[in-house]
Amino acid sequence: MKKTFYYLLVLSFALYSCGSSSGRTSSKNKVVISGKTKNTSKTRTVSHPKDKKNEKTKSTSKTRITSNSSNKKIKSIIKHAKTFSGTRYKYGGTTKKGMDCSGLVYTSFKKENVVLPRTSRTMATQGKAVSLKKVAVGDLLFFKTNKRKNVISHVGLVVETKGVIKFIHASTSRGVIISSLDEKYWNKSFAWARRVL
Repeated sequence: MKKTFYYLLVLSFALYSCGSSSGRTSSKNKVVISGKTKNTSKTRTVSHPKDKKNEKTKSTSKTRITSNSSNKKIKSIIKHAKTFSGTRYKYGGTTKKGMDCSGLVYTSFKKENVVLPRTSRTMATQGKAVSLKKVAVGDLLFFKTNKRKNVISHVGLVVETKGVIKFIHASTSRGVIISSLDEKYWNKSFAWARRVL
């Protein structure tokens, strides 16, 4: 009877230890489980729940890479637009011989293989709407400059947002210049902003 009790005790101890998590050691990101089967030692790695957090971090870094490439494009677009500074205004113009407002934006974005519609009115439907508080460099500002018609008639490209919002555009009177949204005329005729990149 004592022998039977002894064998049952040893057997139950053996079964209990197989079902337990002995041999499990955890680190921050991995759980390593080791065990023996027929004199062969096996080690396997199991993903720890915190690994999912790391996967999110990886995807976030991909997003950062994308936004960094967008930033490079935006910088290039603005740099190209500024090369037209001082160019006289010409309706329908897209060169240094003459430029109109939508032509400036169209030409500058096209340099980075971003093709926008050719008119400011149609450009105003592209991308997503952005509140003035969240306007960033590279966003487009749209204006209704014709008092008789309630339609978009002018576009500018944001080049600075520190303190005041500044934008480059082709003015009918002064050609390609940088203006501030604080200027009374532009502030009064401002309609909305949109982000295409």
